Amino acid sequence: MSANLSLLDGNFSTKVNSLITNCVARGIEMRPYVSIRTPVEQAIAWRQSRSIEEVTAKIKEFQNSAAPFLAHCLESVGPQHGDHVTNAPPGLSWHQWGEAVDCFWLVNNKAEWSSQKTINGLNGYRVYAEEAAKLDLDPGGLWRTLKDWPHVQFQKAASPLKLYSLADISKRMESNFG
Repeated sequence: MSANLSLLDGNFSTKVNSLITNCVARGIEMRPYVSIRTPVEQAIAWRQSRSIEEVTAKIKEFQNSAAPFLAHCLESVGPQHGDHVTNAPPGLSWHQWGEAVDCFWLVNNKAEWSSQKTINGLNGYRVYAEEAAKLDLDPGGLWRTLKDWPHVQFQKAASPLKLYSLADISKRMESNFG
């Protein structure tokens, strides 16, 4: 994983830099910690809270949809264990497209993860989400389900699958990361 904003889509990177500047102007320092996430890294995150049956079904879905690279990514990482952190299997997160970033709220030189804690009446994640929305970005903290306060993405479409076929996504991911 990389926090390098220069790896992001150029238009999105410009907006993210504006977002961070706008947050600072309101007294909130947000620090990027994930920009690009490879399909293999996404596979690890997705698998960590899934049963072998669910993983096997997703691999078969990818194989049956002419998405062999996505199937390979999911299969190659092996079993993973951990909390549920994403609904997006490999290729289906905007992080793989350079169109998503995750930032943490920096308070006294430490990462603050609470979306409830306030300092001077402000919560960093809520300010971050408000400022992202003003820039026509899609903040994960304002999603109706699986709130993801650190996440902001360029696209309003929840997933690349809303815009591309699995076969096209697999080809693009293999071209970029294979």
